[in-house]
Amino acid sequence: MRILKYIFLLLFLILVGLTVFVSTQQANYDVTRSKVIKNPKATVFNYINDYRNWETFSSWILEDESIKFTYPELTSGKGASCSWTGGDGNGNLKTIFVKDNESIYQKMVSNGENSEIFWKFKDTIGGTKVTWRSKGTLDFKSKVLAFFQGGINSVVGDTNEKSLENLNKTLDFEINTFSIKVNGIVNRQGGFYLKQYKVCKEKDVTRNVKIMLPRMRRFFEKNSLVMNGKPFIIYHKYDRTNDLVGFSVCMPIRDSIHISEGSDMESGELKPYTALKTTLTGDYSHTQQTWNKAYQHIAKNNLVRNTSQQIIEVYSKNMDDIKSPSKWVTEVYVPVYPKAAPRPVYRKPADTTVVAPVVAPTETTTP
Repeated sequence: MRILKYIFLLLFLILVGLTVFVSTQQANYDVTRSKVIKNPKATVFNYINDYRNWETFSSWILEDESIKFTYPELTSGKGASCSWTGGDGNGNLKTIFVKDNESIYQKMVSNGENSEIFWKFKDTIGGTKVTWRSKGTLDFKSKVLAFFQGGINSVVGDTNEKSLENLNKTLDFEINTFSIKVNGIVNRQGGFYLKQYKVCKEKDVTRNVKIMLPRMRRFFEKNSLVMNGKPFIIYHKYDRTNDLVGFSVCMPIRDSIHISEGSDMESGELKPYTALKTTLTGDYSHTQQTWNKAYQHIAKNNLVRNTSQQIIEVYSKNMDDIKSPSKWVTEVYVPVYPKAAPRPVYRKPADTTVVAPVVAPTETTTP
């Protein structure tokens, strides 16, 4: 019995000593990790800048199968945010500051603990050097958990290192795995749609589309509207001299709808037309290559571009359908004039009259 008392006393002293030791440990942490990602800086920056992509590379997300994310209209750029619930708790992320292709500053709240995240992007040999800095303060419970896992620097550092490695593998496969197929001439049906118009630089088109599409969906939900097909983009103008692109993000609807004056939404109607269909399976960064392949096919086959109609991109399988960019499907329709049916060639029928051969008379000799 006395031995048990000594054991309990010893365990109690160990627990007290451990508690005192942990409580005296520094609560603040500042951890930095870097890795060279084998992709261009703009590609890496845009991928990290959109919270919808974090589920494909962030290790703490991938390791929690119960985690569920909620996304607002804005998921990339300044003011973007997301929130989650999972087995390890709840939290949210918000982007405070963005410098295009250079840096991102974010704030995170996880289980009531606040932290800051700093990203830096730098061109280097072999790709882009990405630096991820995490800074925050732990409460006592988190300090105890971190202590048994090797310390907070080790815990946060390992998490960031795994995430950067996942990012490298994900981008290497997801961004660079794609295919382009020229499907041929199709007769595309018309229909009604609602749209939002935007003018921006060419490099900002994809980012603006990702912002505008969720906004359009919210408008449909709020007004109990039903989409009659997949979202699409109409390109109204492409001013390469001034680097300006005018386009509309569109949602197809069954019937024409009257939009009240002053709304940023407009209604429109597509007329049926003939187009060359080309399909991209993969990330949107290969859209320009898809256009180029379509134009090459038009030139090679002596097709004539119908400039009275605009080029359309249909997002038949997008980030709302599947998270992997390598599996997104975008259909590009370049309007062309139908090829004229070949005229029948008149051929003079062959002369079938049979002419009897002329036989010379035989000379007869009189003996």
